[in-house]
Amino acid sequence: MTAGTISSSVLSLVAGVGIFLMACQMMSSNLESASSAKLKFLFSKVSKSKLLGVGIGTAVTAVVQSSSASIVMVLGFVNAGVMSLLQATTIIFGANIGTTVTAQIVSLGLSGSGALSMTVVFSGFAGVGAVLNLFCKNDRWKKIGGILAGFGMLFVGLGLMSGSMGDFARMDAVKEFLAGVRNPLLLVAVGTVLTAIMQSCSVTTSVAVTMVAAGLVDLNQGIYLTIGANIGAVTPVVLASLASGKNAKRSALVHVLFNCVGAALFVGAGLLLSAAADMSLGDLFARLVPGEAKTRLAMFHTIFNVATTGLLLPVAGGLALLARRAIPDDAAAKKEDAEPKLHFLDANMLKTPPIAVQQTKREILNMGEIAMANLDIALDMVTTLDLSRKEEFARNEHELNFLNRTLVNFAVRLTELPGLSEKDRLYLATTIRGVSDLERVGDYAENITEYADMLVQSGASFSEEAQREIAGLRELVAELYGHVAAAYADEDRDELERVFAVEERIDDYTNQMEENHLKRLADGTCSPNAGAQYISLSSNVERIADHLTNVAKSIQKI
Repeated sequence: MTAGTISSSVLSLVAGVGIFLMACQMMSSNLESASSAKLKFLFSKVSKSKLLGVGIGTAVTAVVQSSSASIVMVLGFVNAGVMSLLQATTIIFGANIGTTVTAQIVSLGLSGSGALSMTVVFSGFAGVGAVLNLFCKNDRWKKIGGILAGFGMLFVGLGLMSGSMGDFARMDAVKEFLAGVRNPLLLVAVGTVLTAIMQSCSVTTSVAVTMVAAGLVDLNQGIYLTIGANIGAVTPVVLASLASGKNAKRSALVHVLFNCVGAALFVGAGLLLSAAADMSLGDLFARLVPGEAKTRLAMFHTIFNVATTGLLLPVAGGLALLARRAIPDDAAAKKEDAEPKLHFLDANMLKTPPIAVQQTKREILNMGEIAMANLDIALDMVTTLDLSRKEEFARNEHELNFLNRTLVNFAVRLTELPGLSEKDRLYLATTIRGVSDLERVGDYAENITEYADMLVQSGASFSEEAQREIAGLRELVAELYGHVAAAYADEDRDELERVFAVEERIDDYTNQMEENHLKRLADGTCSPNAGAQYISLSSNVERIADHLTNVAKSIQKI
């Protein structure tokens, strides 16, 4: 072969890998966007059931076409405290199974021959998808077009890789070199390094499948390359965990342990088989799995992860405990826990925008709970004149200010990402105003604590009748917030109508409070000092009700 032919083959391989990677990304983003509701539903079902966790991890990874992406997302959930380390462990097991789908697709695509090869047939989807994506105005059809275009491009890239592998297979020097690479540990190392560089186990295993299909390597070599690819797959997850908290690092360690234990078992089994029966893993799978070598390799990838899951799932709790002991909490972590933080969000969740949108809503509802807690503290202080909870109030106020800044920044970053549905984008557009409204609730509650300070300093207090009215107002605001939270969480228009009704009752109630107060001033029941604070308090609570109503009204724009 000439230097030109060799250069052409190398460039074809590089082009094929590049197109394959872009196709995976295109499919992933469009599948995520099109199935965002289903993804949200799946993660809402995370429970203590180990098998359910494995199923969710498998399904989500099959959709996003990347175990690294789904596991990095899990790091975010664990770091934010949304799921336990044990739940994350089972989802990580499932993610490793889900990533084997790509190799099965590649094996199927290499079936057939000539003009009727499945690679050619499936490549045609790229054109169909491009037409839908470019010319359809409906957002759903555009996403379907993006999925089809990505699927077709997957096989365009596969065709280029397959063609270059065929060229290499005709080069005696290449065949002699690869024929000499038989050491299992060396092959595992090559697979590990390639995956660490390309940051994708799917690509490495797909390249291995095409190499086996072209006869460039045999099944046994492909098996050890695939084992190495599974080890290398931990690289992006470990890197993502470095900037996260202890639980995220523990989850990454679980992923490392899973893949390394699986690799050790299969490599050990291969070496034992070779020593005891003079048979390789490739020979064993050739006997056990029907079909061509490429099909057997794709099946090995699936069996590797399913078998490792079956072995480790019963001891998942022990694996999580081992990770906790390997990465224990320390004084710095405890101090970090005392600092304001996002409770349901993590930067790693930006890898899967639809899920991040769902968690943004949960974070905003949590912010609402903190704001209402501070209102309760403020009303306790102003009626009892007991200021002992001022530090607790200050901590909550500090957290509200932190959430206000951080949530706005997160929402802006999230809006800029591809893969969001139009509904999600409309929702994110409302979040900045909603977060600001909740922060204002905290500010008005802070005003009420200042009235408590003034009353203590002046020696004044509210009359029993005034305190009963404040208690009634407090109940009304609590009722209002219950409807606000329900309307916002579920985008429930019926609950929104109830919000409007309660808000009107609060307006009438505060007007009546002011009239009653004027009567008490006239008959001397209330002192002027206490009266000034009372009027300000009712006005502040009425404004709090307005801001809470604004949060609920935001669903009208979605």
